[in-house]
This record gives sequence, C-alpha cells and structure tokens, in this order.
Amino acid sequence: MEKQVFIETYSRERWGTDSLKWDGVKERYGKAGLLPVWVADMDFAVPESVQEALTKRVQAGIFGYSLVPADYVASYQGWQNRHFGTQFQAEWLVFSTGVVQALYDLIECFTNLGDSVLVQSPVYYPFYEGINNKKRNLVVSPLQKTAGGYQMDLANFKAQIIEKKVKLFILCSPHNPVGRVWTEEELAAVLAICQQQDVLVVSDEIHSDFIAPGKQFVSALSVAENLENLIVCNAPSKTFNMATLLNAHIWIPSEKRRATFAQWSQQQRATEYSSLGQLAAMVAYCTGDEWFAALKQVIWDNANYLEERFKEELPLAEVAELQGTYLLWVNLGNYQIADLPHFMESAGLAVDYGSWFAPESEQYIRINLATTPERIIQVADRLVEAIQKLPKAGI
Repeated sequence: MEKQVFIETYSRERWGTDSLKWDGVKERYGKAGLLPVWVADMDFAVPESVQEALTKRVQAGIFGYSLVPADYVASYQGWQNRHFGTQFQAEWLVFSTGVVQALYDLIECFTNLGDSVLVQSPVYYPFYEGINNKKRNLVVSPLQKTAGGYQMDLANFKAQIIEKKVKLFILCSPHNPVGRVWTEEELAAVLAICQQQDVLVVSDEIHSDFIAPGKQFVSALSVAENLENLIVCNAPSKTFNMATLLNAHIWIPSEKRRATFAQWSQQQRATEYSSLGQLAAMVAYCTGDEWFAALKQVIWDNANYLEERFKEELPLAEVAELQGTYLLWVNLGNYQIADLPHFMESAGLAVDYGSWFAPESEQYIRINLATTPERIIQVADRLVEAIQKLPKAGI
C-alpha cells in the first residue's frame, strides 16, 4: 500500500470523539485548541479487516463470557515469524487489560512493600507511578547521554542493584522516550547482571514493532540465558492503535512464576478479559502487514522531515536518533526557554514534557509522530516560529 493511499484511507479527524489525545487537551494542559502531539496514540484507524471482524461480532449482538480464540497464539507467532522471529510459547501467555496494568500487577505480585524496583531514566513516567503507588522504593540508574547517543551505565546499574538490594528491574525496550533499540550485546550485559544478583527483569516491549530501517529489535527472550527471572510484556495496542480494546500480553516463561502469579491473581485480579480485543488482535496479526508497513513509512518520513527542518531552522535543537518507537525526543535546552509549558502554550502545541520522564530532562519535549504529514508540518511551523520570536538574549 502506498503511503498516500494509507493516509487517505485511514487518517481520521478526532476532535469531538471523546479522544483523550484531542478532547482531553484542555483538562491536561489548561487550554483548549492546542495541536496535540503528546500521548502515544495514533491518528489512524485500524486495518479494514479488523473493522470488518469487529463489525460482524457486534452485529451478532452477544457479548457474554468468551474463550480465548484457539488460533490466537498461532496468529501472534506468525506475526513474530514474519517480522523478528522471537519465539513464544502458548503456555507462557497471561492476558492483561494493558501493559501499565500488567506492570502494576507484577510489581505487587513479585515484590513486597518497601522493596527496591529499578528503572533507567529518563523513562516512561507510569513506571515511576507504578513503583511509587505500590509503595516500593524507586531506584533510578540514569542512562548516559554520549556523542553516540544514549547508553546504559552498567557500572552504575550494578552498583545500584547491590547497594539498594533491588528485587525487580523494569527494562524499557525499545526505550521510551529516548528511542534507543538495545543491541543484543547491551541486553546480554544487563541481563547477566540481573541474573548474578537474582533480580527479576520485567521487559516492556510494547513498542517492539516500531523499529527504524537499518535497526534490528532483539527481545530479551532471545538473549536471556535463564528465563526463570524474565517476564516480557507487550500488546497490539501500540502497533494497531487499539488501547481501549484492553488486551495486552504478559509472557511468563517460568512455570513457578506463572503459578505464583496465578495464585496472586485469584486473590487480587479476578476479571474477564476483552473478547473484542482478542479478536481484533488476532485478525490484525494475520492481516495487518501491509497496513503496518505503510504506517511505518508515514512515521519515518515524519521523523526525517522534523529532523531536517530542525537542522535547517532550529540548529540548536538536539534530536535523539529515532531507532525505535514513534516518539521523537528533542532537547531545546540550548534555547534557554525559561518556562517551557508557557512557551509551548504560546506555540499552540500540546507535547509531552521531558520533566515527566526525568527531572533533569526539563528542557526536553517528546513529539508523537503517528499523525499525518500535514500536522507534522504544522508542528514544525509553530515551533520554529515560536523559537524565532524568542529574545536574542534567550538564545
């Protein structure tokens, strides 16, 4: 499918649809009408095959208790085989309503009050919220920003684990917001440390399908020498833009840990899961390749456009290399903007602020690229105009 055909077929106007991304702007930012490029939610409809399958199910008019489709895991594994080749086993799969909910549940199940849980900052802010809300001890090992991009600080990582007696590490792979796709060597090193120190690794791989050309995603499942201390979370929600269909995966290779989680769930998380979400995912995994290839072309072209505009017109902006995700991490610190939220409001933009991901990233913004090229042009125009209006003393 050609890029323009995809845009014409699947782009949607979302004002007035109860969209968090669009209609929730005033509540989130205090002002209506800002152009939203914040929360990781796309402005494109799901594949037509998914719409057709859901329509057929809805027209049947019955939404009672359901079984997991018999071909669900085979459909998912087929998608993996065609894309990255990561091998999953059906018995590992536990469903959740979302990856964030899964993280909350895994923290509560596998750690105790006051236990230490480690993340690598700057990182997706619900990681912090989950750890703090579950009253665990938040431990942060900052990523190192180098001339070659963000790197894991393995010495600090290991020292933090030993000093703080870390019980669980949440790995973000690919990393949100810095856009790194970790190499096999990097993953092997960090997993080896966790294995040596008996730390449970929960790898959030929800963005694993969004890998830039020339890069290769490697799942922690493909690297870990011992799967007893590894759990992987992912979902179709980012890949196919179906977050509110409430369908996510927790892959638990360890039979012992699966039993522990099952027992915990009986006491704390007895719930039905989304039959519509499972149906949508299964159909998307079977039929969504062409749709997804076109979507990725839109995203990478949007990223290249912004990078070129910034290079030409905002040369002091530092754009992190986008290796994975559809979220561009941009440092505006060289422009010495005193009040970034006020500045963005004046520019008419609703972005994710770097301070949400780490206090030291307060001059950064995260831009959602999963929208039409026309909107990305508007983002660039507004940002360039606003920065060019800054007093020269502020540059």
